[in-house]
Amino acid sequence: MKRILFLTMIAIFSTGSILAQKSALRDAKRALGRDDLKEARTLIQQASTNPETATDPETWKVMGDIGNKAFDNERTKTMLNQDANDKVMYDGLMESYQPYLKADSLAELPDDKGRVRNRVRKDISNILRANHPFYINGGVYYNEQKDYKKAADFFEVYWNIPALPMFEGQKDAFVLDSTYQTIKYYAIISAISAEQHERALAMLERVAKEPFIENSVYPESDIYELMASEYEKLGDSVKFVETLYLGAEKFPKSKYFLPTLINVLIRNGEGDKAMGYLDQAIVNDPSNSCDLNSVKGALLAEKGDYAAAEAEYKKALAQDPNCERALENLARNYIIQAQEIKEETATLSSRQQQVENDKKTVELYQQSLPLLEKLDQVTKARNASQQEVNGVLMLLRNVYYNLSVLGVDKSAELKVIEDQLNLEN
Repeated sequence: MKRILFLTMIAIFSTGSILAQKSALRDAKRALGRDDLKEARTLIQQASTNPETATDPETWKVMGDIGNKAFDNERTKTMLNQDANDKVMYDGLMESYQPYLKADSLAELPDDKGRVRNRVRKDISNILRANHPFYINGGVYYNEQKDYKKAADFFEVYWNIPALPMFEGQKDAFVLDSTYQTIKYYAIISAISAEQHERALAMLERVAKEPFIENSVYPESDIYELMASEYEKLGDSVKFVETLYLGAEKFPKSKYFLPTLINVLIRNGEGDKAMGYLDQAIVNDPSNSCDLNSVKGALLAEKGDYAAAEAEYKKALAQDPNCERALENLARNYIIQAQEIKEETATLSSRQQQVENDKKTVELYQQSLPLLEKLDQVTKARNASQQEVNGVLMLLRNVYYNLSVLGVDKSAELKVIEDQLNLEN
């Protein structure tokens, strides 16, 4: 008899607990109806943490409704030209999102008989569709507050909503136009600004797999540029280079991928491979001859092919006579050859051969002079740093000095240069 009484008491307490939690859910709904959001939040929090009601879709639906009510209250004020609290409005909007998703996912679970009766989806999908544009506003608001993490949250939700399972098969539920594509970009940029680089990369990899919609804010190539940049920031050199190769293939006319890839290959000692990409880059972007042909010339000069290097530098100068890189490199090209002949001359015993070598050396130094003199003018005309100006002056000093030693009097020019460099004779 005592055992029966004990079991009966357990059943009564258990039933009472369930009823208490169900009551918390009902009371939360009533508080929401009275617009007492503080009380509603307290009650629904209790229901959401209790095992008896935590798996009830209605619990999470009500939690979402509370956030949506906070959003609606402030939005109504803005429509009536009343003072509204933007933070409360957008925080309420975000507060509604995850609970709505959880309510819908729980309602999609089959019952004991294997049936799915989702009684919350229609209401939730209507609310999310109506609220969809306002997630842009929330992102803009938090971007202006410089809370870039929250801005990214709002922009990403705007991006996510059309792809939710509840909208599957509803092609006309949303207009996925250039604005939609632009907001994806804002989500990524906001995550980068928040220094959430792993998150930004995940977004970039996602957007790269989705259809690209042409827009006035950014071209498709920007996605891959940002991806490469993020991999570089994270120190993932393998993925960085892989992205450069991919970008160079997809966007051969880009002024980022090929030049950057070429620089990486050169740094890695893969000059021959860089040469092939340089030729492609020159064809794709002939207007950038100053940089591209100069780099190719430098690679050829490193291999000792001075004639081929000279031809590349001259191509750069033919397009841009003030190309500083080509002016300096071509001058150095002549100087290096002159120095090599000088070193060879020092080992010769034949006076006639020495004289012939000196003549070649003088010619090479003299060929470098007009290039360096022009480079001196160009750097000073653009107000280059003193360090850059001094670098050019040191080259000029070297040439004037060597010519003077070889019998070509450049003492006056040498003094002018040394005075500019504040050097004592």
